[in-house]
Amino acid sequence: MPAAICAPQPDAVDAGATILRQGGNAIDAAVACALAQAIVDPQDCGLGGYALVNLHLAGTSGSLGLDAPALAGAKVTDDMWADQVIRPNPDGWGFFLKGHVNESGYTSVCTPGTVKMLAALLERWGTRSWAEVAAPAMRLAEEGWMVGGMIGGWWQRSRRYPETLSFLDQITRHAEASRIYLHDGNPYEAGDVIRNPDYARSLQRIIDNGPEDFYHGDLMEQMTSDLAANGSFVTRQDFESYALREQMSVSGTYRGHVVTSAAPPHGGPTLIAILNILEGYDLAALGHNSPEYIYTVAMAMKAAFADRNPHMADPNFEEVPTEWMMTKERAGFWRDHIAAGQPIDAAFTPTGSPHTTHVSVVDGAGNVVNLTHSLGMSSGVITPGLGFMYNNSMVNFHPWPGHPNSIAPGKGRTTGMAPTTVYRKDDTDARHPLLALGAPGATRIITGCLQVILNVLDFGMSAAEAVYAPRFDCQVGTIRYERRIPGSVMAEVAKRHPVLELPYSYGGVGLVHAIHIDPMTGALSGGADGGGEGMAVVVETGE
Repeated sequence: MPAAICAPQPDAVDAGATILRQGGNAIDAAVACALAQAIVDPQDCGLGGYALVNLHLAGTSGSLGLDAPALAGAKVTDDMWADQVIRPNPDGWGFFLKGHVNESGYTSVCTPGTVKMLAALLERWGTRSWAEVAAPAMRLAEEGWMVGGMIGGWWQRSRRYPETLSFLDQITRHAEASRIYLHDGNPYEAGDVIRNPDYARSLQRIIDNGPEDFYHGDLMEQMTSDLAANGSFVTRQDFESYALREQMSVSGTYRGHVVTSAAPPHGGPTLIAILNILEGYDLAALGHNSPEYIYTVAMAMKAAFADRNPHMADPNFEEVPTEWMMTKERAGFWRDHIAAGQPIDAAFTPTGSPHTTHVSVVDGAGNVVNLTHSLGMSSGVITPGLGFMYNNSMVNFHPWPGHPNSIAPGKGRTTGMAPTTVYRKDDTDARHPLLALGAPGATRIITGCLQVILNVLDFGMSAAEAVYAPRFDCQVGTIRYERRIPGSVMAEVAKRHPVLELPYSYGGVGLVHAIHIDPMTGALSGGADGGGEGMAVVVETGE
């Protein structure tokens, strides 16, 4: 029986595909891919990060949601940075603070959850051991991996704004990161090979001692001693008390299809809210990426974000009106509002870093895994000898008290992460997945995944065509669009709403990766976003 896997990093896709060929299931392959992603994409994801999964188990109804968020440490206070704010990041990725205290170094670190997530997936639904799924990643770490054009380009790129840091800055500011990721004081370039045996040794410790070593054992002791000695807000107790959040994914419908995605504080409710609004339009009749189509979809996006931004928060700390956001009645209100030509006021709120990653896997039995995981943009911090960076998720909290996304001990911040499964039309029990997808890209994950779904369901595109088609985004201000949408089209849109061309032809609105399951034949096909370096692979497993 065929299986398929799709992700932004070829080496990591190959790691997951190898597990599938060896008889592992989708869960085994997703964990193997994620561990390999951590090696070859070291500032986007890793053991020091956080993770979110939307999981469909073969023969069951709907999707399970598991959340392993990055949580603020026990030593934080809600007003500790109120007098250090410079300004919001104009691109929406958090706030600029004096000294980069929320963005870089030990003060930017939150308690990581990725190991807890991968361990739970493997223990409950996997069929392979940690040693088996970690073997490809350990091989890459020990023998070396070739730097691709994307990461090599990031390391050569200067900071966009003077108040922020580049990927390279995060390395050069920290001795251990510099030791691993610089040679002769310079960044590696595309085509160079990097080895990181320390990371392989950390994986070996998890294999030998079990994943709980990360939260309760010697590995935890080594991490928390380093964090405490360097002013981190994260404590030993934060690691020891860390718990996976288990909840059903949020669910909605679109033109007879059940759609499941990530629950608050993530992007699923907003994605479903946009679909609800657009269900009232004949999008196919408007024409794909016509001026009227772009305007209509953009206003639906902006409307849903106008509801999201004042309310979305960690539901363990704040009341989030999830059901209200996703009702068909609310969608009708917004359609009337748009038809009347009334302005939509969407307030600014900080979003997560666009530097995240994703993997989707479908196996021959019908299991579907959509796993999105991240370091944010990474803190640059590596505990000596461990080889992996910690997240910098403090950058995405609101730095003033009194906001739903303000800082609090043990709190997670909002993200746009939206691992999503779409089920066959009129499959009311949601037992037969049709489309599995997700992306990195902060809140543009939501608008990127949205357009891939519309491309498949409204325009009949294949997964590859749906991912390849140019995209646009509208959340707070202008409609931002990838360069492959003709200027003449956007000139017409600009007569009704401000527009802004993005400096990207691909990948400007999320890096969406998707797998389609043909409802008639069961054939699998995938689409890997052209803005990245990844690939979609269909594997014959022999089952």
